[in-house]
Amino acid sequence: MRVVIAEDSTLLREGLARLLAEAGFDVVSQVDNAERLLAEVARHRPDVATIDIRLPPTRTDEGLRAACEIRRRHPDTGVLVLSQYVRVSYTVELLDEGAHGVGYLLKDRVSDVAEFAAAVRQVGTGGSAFDPIVIGQLVARRDQLADDPLRTLSDRERDVLALMAAGRTNQAIAQRLGIAERTVEKHCTAIFVKLGLPAGPADHRRVLAVLRYLNA
Repeated sequence: MRVVIAEDSTLLREGLARLLAEAGFDVVSQVDNAERLLAEVARHRPDVATIDIRLPPTRTDEGLRAACEIRRRHPDTGVLVLSQYVRVSYTVELLDEGAHGVGYLLKDRVSDVAEFAAAVRQVGTGGSAFDPIVIGQLVARRDQLADDPLRTLSDRERDVLALMAAGRTNQAIAQRLGIAERTVEKHCTAIFVKLGLPAGPADHRRVLAVLRYLNA
């Protein structure tokens, strides 16, 4: 899987490149600003671009703007943005083109090599990977909508769906929540029913549930 890294901190940029290379990724380019990022993505057409939200010259939201532009220009390239903090408005902008091939992680997650590598792979294969804190803020935001079907989910079902949206497998969800994998499967079934997602050979209900969760 081919990756472009956009990070203005030389130390962190080199660290990300080494981490991803050791995890089996092909880091095709490293850049330190949004303009070069857009040029390198157009040149290499990577599977994933990992992008710091704050890039030069103002170090405010240049990375986010570039990520949104990549999603419009190169829909086959996944974008995984990294930030030191969470803003729901940023998440909403990223999801404007849909929940496929997109992720938003806090930089603290990078310290967990396996978790970070899994998120990059998830985004690179068209999935989504969102930090649990990001998911929590999205849930709080949607709790204000009276007609949201997600309000019918129990607290535990929301926990399971949030971890689905973060890219976790049933086994990983079970370990995180301290419950049996069979219990996770039962919660998944209940989620699909409550969200009106019937089983069908042409549909992947797990993906549809996450899309509904992130885009509602």
